[in-house]
Amino acid sequence: MQRQLYTFFRSSTSFRLRIALAYKGLDYEPHYVSLPKMEHHAAGYQALNPQRLLPLLIDRGRRYTQSLAIIEYLDEAYPEPPLMPRDIEGRSYVRTVSQIIGCEMHPLNNVRVLKHLKTQFGADDAATRAWYSHWIAEGFRGLEDYLREARRHGAYCLGDSVTMADICLVPQVFNAARFDCSVDDYPIIKGVFERCMALGAFRDTQPSTQPDAF
Repeated sequence: MQRQLYTFFRSSTSFRLRIALAYKGLDYEPHYVSLPKMEHHAAGYQALNPQRLLPLLIDRGRRYTQSLAIIEYLDEAYPEPPLMPRDIEGRSYVRTVSQIIGCEMHPLNNVRVLKHLKTQFGADDAATRAWYSHWIAEGFRGLEDYLREARRHGAYCLGDSVTMADICLVPQVFNAARFDCSVDDYPIIKGVFERCMALGAFRDTQPSTQPDAF
């Protein structure tokens, strides 16, 4: 198999890559790395990815890390169907939405951050959930306002075309649902999520469909 993906079913960033690969119709050999079992810290995986993070894509013999960078790589290496707009303003908009999620929201609510709150600062389950709920609401509220004011959304974050922005949004909504954080107060986000989940590339790669979920 020319292409390999190191993934974990609940990893939001891995989910992004599964969506992107499925949307482009790119086959890959999956390698399941359990985060709860700390398999990403194993010497064999660290040799492949010194950051010891997921996902990791191997394509044409080269290793690629960081999900947003990998998606843009895939869009340049395999242009059809596109996940980035051709115009410079459109690309800036899609990167903005993607980075609101990938740089502002996801890092604050990553499992390793929540674990650190418990081990380093003695936060109990209620405190970590309060932390999560606060920052997820802050992030979704800001994203909803941005989408509304930019007036570029349609069926998806950018008009009626699936882009990297949607690929970031859907896993973040899934992540929020794990912590009982609803998106009902964010109608644009909720609508985009529901329309994305009607597409096979999103529906068939969600965490519950993955072999390592069982």
